[in-house]
Amino acid sequence: MPSRTNIIAARFERAFDAEIRSRFFRGLEFAGPQGDPGWFGPGSAVWYVHSHLPTLLLGLVGAAYIEGLDPSISWMAYDHSRIPERVDGVPTGGIDPEGAAVRLGHSLSFFIGTAYGSTATAERLARTVRAMHHTVKGTRPDGLAYDADDPDWLRWNYATVVWGLATAHERYHRRPLKGDDLERYYREFVRVGEALGGTDLPATKADVAECLESYLPRLAITPIKAFGTGPNLRDSKTRPWEPGSPFMDWAARDMLPEWARKLALYQPPNPVTLRLRRTALWVVLNALHDATGPLPEFRQARARVAAGVSAPVASTAPDGPDPVLSRAEVEATA
Repeated sequence: MPSRTNIIAARFERAFDAEIRSRFFRGLEFAGPQGDPGWFGPGSAVWYVHSHLPTLLLGLVGAAYIEGLDPSISWMAYDHSRIPERVDGVPTGGIDPEGAAVRLGHSLSFFIGTAYGSTATAERLARTVRAMHHTVKGTRPDGLAYDADDPDWLRWNYATVVWGLATAHERYHRRPLKGDDLERYYREFVRVGEALGGTDLPATKADVAECLESYLPRLAITPIKAFGTGPNLRDSKTRPWEPGSPFMDWAARDMLPEWARKLALYQPPNPVTLRLRRTALWVVLNALHDATGPLPEFRQARARVAAGVSAPVASTAPDGPDPVLSRAEVEATA
């Protein structure tokens, strides 16, 4: 009889292949070329952090939450994303499950592909995301313009992502990086932000925290954010482990810095309940990782460099302007 762990791993692998890999990993190369370290390579902090898929997912949920405290990002999502549920073009205050699944699938392919993919794969993913950002421009209802290519926005957005991934890892990984090793993750991850066009990016835990808090005067809870968090999710039919569920909403708010908790009106439960919730989440995340192990893409990358690595790329920053593409043209390349 197969072990329970093998059964869980097999079911997870089938579900991941059907819902994520077959839809969002098309054309990504992990097994070759031999010796290509990609952007990071073996022994990097990024390889270690991103190999724990459950905490990677939680980190992305946390990053998306704190991003949404920026009204411009809220309206970017409303105007350009499929995540908000709409009926005849009017938002209901809910989340479109298919739109959320597409966002999650593309996010996973990006953060797994840039970590473990070949250099060409990582570059292709970065070009696609930059091209999509080039299409995200508009005006908020209050008359302020937004532009996903704005250097200040890119810096803030980068800080939210590295904060989310590093915080989820630090709190919920069974053996988290600490001290200088954790700082190495912040330094290494700058390559991802630079590849998306970011400049002057924070490269330490303290600098990331400072960058996030410095944005506080620009932040607010929009109706879009209010409808999708806290008590307004009480009657949600979303499953607990899915983005948009009350439990994942709690997990994201619980990771927030103190100033962001106040902005989001987050009141932690009593200390006993809080400890139980965090412990339960820690157990579930690590049990799932123990049962399934790293993704095949991680194992393929390790085999690719087992005999040694070639010289890594010197810089991931774009070396020239990108072609102007429509949203439909960008989606065709994704």
